Amino acid sequence: MSHKAKIEKFKIPEEVSHVTKALKDAGFEAYLVGGCVRDLFMGRKPKDWDITTNALPEQIIPLFPKTFYENDFGTVGVVRLPGGSADEADGDHSLDIIEVTPYRIESSYSDHRRPDMVEFSKSILDDLKRRDFTINAIAYDAETGEMVDPYGGVADLARGVIKTVGEPKDRFFEDGLRILRAVRFHVQLGFPLDSDTEKSILENREILGEVSSERIKDEFIKIIMSPNPSGGLFLLRKLGLLHYIVPELEESFDVEQNQAHSYDVWNHLLKTVQHSADKNYPLHVRLSALLHDIAKPRTRRWSDETKMWTFYGHEVVGSHVTKKILERLKFSRETIDKVTNLVRWHMFFSDTEQITHSAVRRLIANVGKENVWDLIDMRMCDRIGTGRPKESPYRLRKYQSMIEEVMRDPISVGMLKIDGKGIMSLLDISPGPMIGQILNALMEEVLEDPNLNTEEYLNKRTIELSKMSDKELKELGESGKKKKDKEEEKMIKKIRGKHFVQ
Repeated sequence: MSHKAKIEKFKIPEEVSHVTKALKDAGFEAYLVGGCVRDLFMGRKPKDWDITTNALPEQIIPLFPKTFYENDFGTVGVVRLPGGSADEADGDHSLDIIEVTPYRIESSYSDHRRPDMVEFSKSILDDLKRRDFTINAIAYDAETGEMVDPYGGVADLARGVIKTVGEPKDRFFEDGLRILRAVRFHVQLGFPLDSDTEKSILENREILGEVSSERIKDEFIKIIMSPNPSGGLFLLRKLGLLHYIVPELEESFDVEQNQAHSYDVWNHLLKTVQHSADKNYPLHVRLSALLHDIAKPRTRRWSDETKMWTFYGHEVVGSHVTKKILERLKFSRETIDKVTNLVRWHMFFSDTEQITHSAVRRLIANVGKENVWDLIDMRMCDRIGTGRPKESPYRLRKYQSMIEEVMRDPISVGMLKIDGKGIMSLLDISPGPMIGQILNALMEEVLEDPNLNTEEYLNKRTIELSKMSDKELKELGESGKKKKDKEEEKMIKKIRGKHFVQ
């Protein structure tokens, strides 16, 4: 039975077709394979380009001016030379390196992570047989439009299903991470799992426990950074996989909250992290959205007085739990610090009448200037996660306004390109009221025309002002102070108007 068919040609970047053509001109086969072929069939732009061939590494390397070869699987990286169609201006580096790998046959996987032995093959069918899912086991000849699809991957793409190549158990025992990859493809592509694939995951999920934390982390990040992290987390729970990634989340199942929440803790966390994805927030905000209430089950107490559940200190306990989770999964120190910081300080609300500039300054000091807007973003997600329709209620908008007021550069004489010491040195005078009067007078002129804020002009104008009478200089100074105060009020009013607060 033939597994080959011709289809309408896809548009392939010249950097890629150059590599396949060079291989074929040298008498070898060359196919695009894996995720790039899947993306082409789905009408998506491939994130990377992989080529497979019956040429050996020592036959591939001489065909290209610049390559590197530093692995156990025969993969040769062909480095893109200057020129070509790659658009570096938009940050697209998918064509910088084209990976070329010989057809491979893999032996058994005794550690469920990597093959005990890798052999090169002369058959594309051998290479496709070792792949994880049918939608990733399609080979495409960029020159002829010929497709090799022995496992029905194109049909599975058309019906939208994730199905293993051959027997699911065999694929998962070869590499336990494939269990997590199935969930990742579910959220990235929006495809359900084939029933046999799902059944096998349920029966063999303990294999995931033998996969390294670093590899689990990488797949978990892809799930969290997908458009549908809540769907991925829901499936992880359904398949019993959370136990091998973030078992602490299992504590949140069916944990009721008080009347302010429409959902239990687990569903609240799902809603919160999903809103962070809908807003396209970065990884550290999404992780904090997922983990901000991780310690609520451990701190939950019933209050006979209020007849409600309390969760006092859950943000403090939660920051410690979060740190342990992220350290266990081998996240970077920067990510750990950012996420634990946001979890620790996410409970910053108070009554609108009690929000003071000093309270806001304390919040900024605690969380850090560089993190305060991430904290606000996470709190907005938290708000949606409670089941309330408004992302930014008045109380949160008031905080945003006051944060801007506190963090903005104030309108003050400190903005001038001359200071009190400069005036004393220039005029050879001692400290006294004249210095403040000159600074305020200069401030008024600079507010009228910011272009005057140069050292040359201000030095010249300072000498002129020093020759005025005390009365004239005092009047100019008072006028400048009034103008400064008025501009300050205008700026604060503008900030508050932007956030619709008083």
